[in-house]
Amino acid sequence: MLKVCHLYPDLLNLYGDRGNIIAFVQRCHWRGIPVEVVEVNVGESVDFEEIDFLFLGGGSDREQNLMAADLLLRKESLRQAIEKGLVVLAICGGYQMLGQYYLTHEGQKIPGLGILDLYTRAGEKRLIGNIVIESSINGVPVKIAGFENHSGQTFIGDMEPLGKVVSGFGNNGQDHLEGARYKNVFCSYLHGPLLPKNSSLTDLLIQLALQRRGLESTLSQLNNDLEEAAVGVIVERLVK
Repeated sequence: MLKVCHLYPDLLNLYGDRGNIIAFVQRCHWRGIPVEVVEVNVGESVDFEEIDFLFLGGGSDREQNLMAADLLLRKESLRQAIEKGLVVLAICGGYQMLGQYYLTHEGQKIPGLGILDLYTRAGEKRLIGNIVIESSINGVPVKIAGFENHSGQTFIGDMEPLGKVVSGFGNNGQDHLEGARYKNVFCSYLHGPLLPKNSSLTDLLIQLALQRRGLESTLSQLNNDLEEAAVGVIVERLVK
């Protein structure tokens, strides 16, 4: 059985981010892979060593401030689990929190968890709209589609991006990169939510979670026509 943790579902569920959990679980169920989902809120305990897939979503500044202090208390246990292969999907505010700091307009450095080699600074305008990126899943090039809406500009250090921007803004609107990858951690600004549209990414996360649990990770094929059609519409609309 895979154990999935949705961290702060009551605070971090911007733009339907909960759909990422739904998509992950459903694609497991279609294959007969049993899944247990635990929701962990502020002040509740969790052992990251027992988790196979962790989801950390986005929220407004108010919600992120509420959970930031709680998440900092979990920093070392989360860092250790990540180094041992915990599969993580972090979206928007969750993505930023895994980095070194957030630099405000006033020049204040708000510390992050310091787990990933990245930082974020406040931008002058919001980066908003549908986005398409080119990524690689198990060595196969794929287009990933989603919706971005963020004013923070993130700059990654010595890590792979999730992908290269084909249309849209990405991490900062400057370097044409989107998201970040470190070990089994996947970060992105793509809401919408991300996983229901992008079945190949969802399946990669499932495979990695199965490997973490020591289970057979070869996945049976599913009919992905609807998911691929959804991405195809966005690609056709944005990519000339």
